[in-house]
Amino acid sequence: MMRETLATASSSSSPSSTATNVIPPAEAAWVNTYERLSPRWKSFVLPSQSAIPIVISRVNQVDAARLDVEMSAMLKEQLVKVFSVMKPGLLFQYEAELDAFLEFLIWRFSIWVDKPTPGNALMNLRYRDEHAMTTRGEIRTGLEGPGLTIAQKIWYCVATVGGQYIWTRLQSFFAFRRGVDSNQRSAGHRAWFIIQRTEGFYKAASFTNLLIFLYSGRYRNLIERALGARLVYGSPHMNRAVSFEYMNRQLVWNEFSEMLLLLLPILNSSSMKSLFRPFSKDKSSGSEGDDTLCPICKASPTIAYVALPCHHRYCYYCLSTRCAATTTFRCSKCSEPVVAMQHGSIVN
Repeated sequence: MMRETLATASSSSSPSSTATNVIPPAEAAWVNTYERLSPRWKSFVLPSQSAIPIVISRVNQVDAARLDVEMSAMLKEQLVKVFSVMKPGLLFQYEAELDAFLEFLIWRFSIWVDKPTPGNALMNLRYRDEHAMTTRGEIRTGLEGPGLTIAQKIWYCVATVGGQYIWTRLQSFFAFRRGVDSNQRSAGHRAWFIIQRTEGFYKAASFTNLLIFLYSGRYRNLIERALGARLVYGSPHMNRAVSFEYMNRQLVWNEFSEMLLLLLPILNSSSMKSLFRPFSKDKSSGSEGDDTLCPICKASPTIAYVALPCHHRYCYYCLSTRCAATTTFRCSKCSEPVVAMQHGSIVN
């Protein structure tokens, strides 16, 4: 009896019987398992991805703003040349409107159509909506993210183009009223006082934002900080497209030319000639030249004066102007210092 029981147990636990009795899993079981565990896996992975630190070069951002200003100045210069044949001073009255129009054109063909400004394009930068980066999807470089929304673009235009235009007109208007109206208690003076206080608060806030920008590298100005428009790289594998080699060369030559323009009027030409004459290849002109000619103007002097102590003849005008220009004038023939003119030695 016991043998039959053991035989039955061994036969039931054999591999062949186990393989025939196990039910295989369904075909979509792994799909169901993935869908069930995927949210839990994303909850562990996404927080670590959303905290990727992004370091944008501060120099690139500042250079981009400077290039935008230079681009606007170039467009303004070309537009002024168009109206050069008109009445002088006509565009000066509408300078604020002209600047606002140019800024609007740059905004219309760059930010409004989801393209970077000329300066940002040269620096490989673009605007990103930082408020929308709290719910990110797949992150690889940390530079992903949507561009500015329509509301952000419109507010950017209102703040930069409209705000700057209105502020310029208010300053000019109240400054004129303040100069005309002598009453210190008038509404114009109170409005001017409010404008000055507002400008002071804005400058203080801008300075604070500058310190924060230098520390964190985010938001160059208050408008970008208020809108949440952050500058990030457009391509993670692209360097900035501006080469400063030619700019540095131009700056060096400009400084060198300004130095020469400052120093050359101070230097005496005859002193410089006498200084470099020993290094000149033509050394026979001073010794073998005609003694009857003036060494300065190379002409025969009508009223010849003799220079002391070398006793070489000069024209009166040439010698007097050289001696009046400098007290250390040297003779052009012998390079000796001329002390005075011998007024009595007149050659008839």
